[in-house]
Amino acid sequence: MADLPELLQLEDLGEGRYRLPVPAEDPEGRDVVFSGQLLGQMLVASELHGGTDKDAKSIHAVFLRAGSYQKPYELTVEPMLAGRTWASDTVTGWQDGKVMTRATILRSIDDPDLMRHQPPMPDVPKPADLEPAPFQAFPGAEVRKVPPGPDEDGVPVLSVWHRGAATGPTVAANQAVLIWATCGELIGLAMRPHRDQVRIDQAHVSISTGVMGHTVSFHERFDAAEWLLIHQEATYAGRGRINGYGWVFAEDGRLVATFTQDAMARNVQGALDPRRSM
Repeated sequence: MADLPELLQLEDLGEGRYRLPVPAEDPEGRDVVFSGQLLGQMLVASELHGGTDKDAKSIHAVFLRAGSYQKPYELTVEPMLAGRTWASDTVTGWQDGKVMTRATILRSIDDPDLMRHQPPMPDVPKPADLEPAPFQAFPGAEVRKVPPGPDEDGVPVLSVWHRGAATGPTVAANQAVLIWATCGELIGLAMRPHRDQVRIDQAHVSISTGVMGHTVSFHERFDAAEWLLIHQEATYAGRGRINGYGWVFAEDGRLVATFTQDAMARNVQGALDPRRSM
């Protein structure tokens, strides 16, 4: 545990219960626990409880309530299955005795290829040719944004290079650093074609936004301290909802992860509290 980054050092309370560390400052400037943080901590809790003989293959989480950084936040891990090849856990986030979020994590051993294919990595500039840029990522991670090209048939697309500050000591730690960066950009990306109607700086002020569901599948092991290309598109926006997809490639072209997100972006009546809205 001591080898993990500070935000992944969960306090083991026994019987599958873990208390979460919290950042010194709210990463979004408001008192709402960031979904990417929770996803990463859930992956680590599952590995701590179930062992390192199986890697997380996928995680699917639903965010039911907005959590606060001002109160204790706990995770409980409930194993559903622990076989020779596959294992699965239900991980639940709790605050004030209420369920805040729940995830299903599927873990598996490695098997040799029976067949293999994947999509090609997008042809984009290399990170050495780009400048660092702000991004919602794990503390200490570096991100370099690829200049946006034209939207593909009206669907906005974003590519960024990402690398963490250090190699994670376990598979789940590397996954946790990456997953943090898959959560925070799709809502703003969906607004890009509609800047004459809505802007991301209106979020939590005059419109209500939030990640409601996020799923990541991990395909290959990777080192979070090496450059990874996160390529994502905000595929659908309508009815107060947003849906997007993403692909993550290692610099050598291997597809290491894919993800999808369901989010909310809707009008509200009256002013919002920007520190607590969702």
